[in-house]
Amino acid sequence: MSKLLRLARIFAIGLRFGLYDLGADSRRHAPRAVRLRQALEALGPIFVKFGQILSTRRDLLPLDVADELAKLQDRVPPFPPELAAAEIERSLGIRIEDVFTSFQREAQASASIAQVHFATLKDGREVAIKVLRPGVEKAIARDLALLETLAGLIDRTRDGKRLRPREVVAEFARHLDEELDLMREAANASQLRRNFAGSPLLAVPEMHWDLCSQRVIVMERMRGVPISQIRVLRENGIDIPALARAGVEIFFTQVFRDGFFHADMHPGNIFVSVEGETKGRYVALDFGIVGTLSDVDKSYLAHNFLAFLNRDYRRVALAHLEAGWVPPGTRVDEFEAAIRAVCEPIFARPLRDIYFGKLLLRLFQTSRRFNVQIQPQLVLLQKTLLNIEGLGRDLDPELDLWRTAKPYLERWMSEQVGWRALLRTLRNEAPYWATRLPELPRLVHRALADDRLGELRESLDRLADESARRNDLTAFISALLAVAVIVALVSLL
Repeated sequence: MSKLLRLARIFAIGLRFGLYDLGADSRRHAPRAVRLRQALEALGPIFVKFGQILSTRRDLLPLDVADELAKLQDRVPPFPPELAAAEIERSLGIRIEDVFTSFQREAQASASIAQVHFATLKDGREVAIKVLRPGVEKAIARDLALLETLAGLIDRTRDGKRLRPREVVAEFARHLDEELDLMREAANASQLRRNFAGSPLLAVPEMHWDLCSQRVIVMERMRGVPISQIRVLRENGIDIPALARAGVEIFFTQVFRDGFFHADMHPGNIFVSVEGETKGRYVALDFGIVGTLSDVDKSYLAHNFLAFLNRDYRRVALAHLEAGWVPPGTRVDEFEAAIRAVCEPIFARPLRDIYFGKLLLRLFQTSRRFNVQIQPQLVLLQKTLLNIEGLGRDLDPELDLWRTAKPYLERWMSEQVGWRALLRTLRNEAPYWATRLPELPRLVHRALADDRLGELRESLDRLADESARRNDLTAFISALLAVAVIVALVSLL
């Protein structure tokens, strides 16, 4: 019965999408991407959220659809303030009047998952309270079941395999699962705040951990002007070109220094402080979606960006091979030629007219021809980079992101190679190997006493495997030294 209901709702969705062909003349002749966006808006907040997440998978969608879905904004009516107050008291186990001297009943912002109210603590500190919508989990579970059924139907079509609808819905479900746990968002904010402690570039609200739960979080109230209100920023004496350059530095610091970046940096989540000691500083909000990068990811990106700057397309191809994302049988020269065909027309333009994000997208699309499985974290990064570039160019049309980024990338690369990097790695790994090396003589003695050299070899193999898994130069060197010590001891005995 439930499946019949889902199919009925799918039919209703199709009918609603089709009505945009049958309605007013402007709708009837609207492009397919516009009709899709309008249909999702009409279907409700969860489908709007789905469209937003779907717009981040630009490697899967036609560009016109991805661009149009990126325009979706949560314009959801707020739920009643008495329900918000009840949820705050239930989730935190408090009474509002016992903790807050004031509580603004009218929601300051409302989205498909949660809404925000302002309040003042008893000690006078101003805070923002984020509260999940009542019953949102059940609504999401119902709509996810519908989307999974719809994905199954699309998967049977001619283009279904290429579009990978099941994968898209699964990714959407993962994002929603993260956003439904506000403690995770609070932890993301805390990590980002710690990463930028003392920074003159970015301010992140402090979490009041004694007033946080899975459904309610209380944080420091941040004041500022939305990044999109450029005229207001100028009137407040903000240096707009400097602000654009600072945004680029913040992004590359998050990516290459921390490997942890705010992945939802649209204008609604980015403000600029215009008063006090923090004047001119970015203010980040809404930390439900963050991206993380491994050392391999960072190395891949840095090598690619610098290779692009130098038009070293072979280096780009080799970076893919070294990261293990290209099948072993791929011919480097063919992959290099395909990358050159993508990049050369782009580099024919002035550098300030070249978009990092679009270049990365074209590279992803070319890579698919060579059976490269694009990593999800890099797709999220590419979407964030598009946002950053868009914000930067809105602030300063003359912003040359390449020139701004190159010194930072070169400095990061210099810190990853050479003696400084080796010494830093040795220092970080010393405690680990200090606990392992004292065990080696006992291992040798036991192996010789029991005449179990075969077991010794197996133990050494395991040690080498552990070193390889750690993917660390110092660990590898230490493992080799350990083997040399054991071999020397065996020869002496």
